[in-house]
Amino acid sequence: MVAIAGIIPVAKWLAKIKQRSNVSCRLWKKAQDQRGASTENLPEETYGHISSAFCDGMVTTITAAHHFIWRHLYASMQAAQTPTSKLRFVTPDKESSMSTLWQKEEFEQICSRESLTEMAAETGKTIAVKEHEKERYDFDPTMFYENCFWNQRPDGIVINKYHRTSYILEFKQSSDKNENFLRIKEVEANEQHKNIFEALKAAAPAWTFEQINFAARRCKADFYNKLERLNVQARKRDKILLAYVERICKAHDTVIRSREIHGLSGADATTSIKNIG
Repeated sequence: MVAIAGIIPVAKWLAKIKQRSNVSCRLWKKAQDQRGASTENLPEETYGHISSAFCDGMVTTITAAHHFIWRHLYASMQAAQTPTSKLRFVTPDKESSMSTLWQKEEFEQICSRESLTEMAAETGKTIAVKEHEKERYDFDPTMFYENCFWNQRPDGIVINKYHRTSYILEFKQSSDKNENFLRIKEVEANEQHKNIFEALKAAAPAWTFEQINFAARRCKADFYNKLERLNVQARKRDKILLAYVERICKAHDTVIRSREIHGLSGADATTSIKNIG
């Protein structure tokens, strides 16, 4: 409830009520101090920030919360397929890199690893090279783009080999109340796997590739539309939504408590996330 009300005692909120002057993320600073890294230009400590994997001090906890929500939803959608569904949920237990996926025969049927590698190196050139990646890029640009492609790990892959259709699924935790934030998350998710789509379309023109994004704050109608696209039985959608919302709430509660443990007592933020579920 406090998260919904926007009164989590993060630095940005404390500054708003005149209890703190510095709005920089304390967890990020702590992580940087431990590594002996620079603590200049730290991001603002907002609830949205500490609830995302972009917070250097909370990344392990947030990743565990992500898996707690998403893997249950993915398994639920797989178990609730319509009797006539031809969809195959390929990664039920964990995320797999593109390299691991293309060792499976069903993916080789889409296109060869060789042709996809060639297209990935070409389409990857449109992606900006980050500062910490420049050394690897300068050593061998082609290998850099190929490795970037094959190391990508979509949250889920669903295939219909009969209709030559593949869905790439992505889940984003969105704790912000602002609808514009949800739009940003949608853009982020699409941009994250842009290289995968471009390479697949070029290497396998006979196939159709689509991305379906789930965000923790999506509306009911949007969520149901996506379940329908993934052939989830109508009579089971209410139950899936209820479990989805319950897990989101439980994960957010654990993230808040983990942040307090991590930020105030110095304990590892992973301790309480292990008790989820």
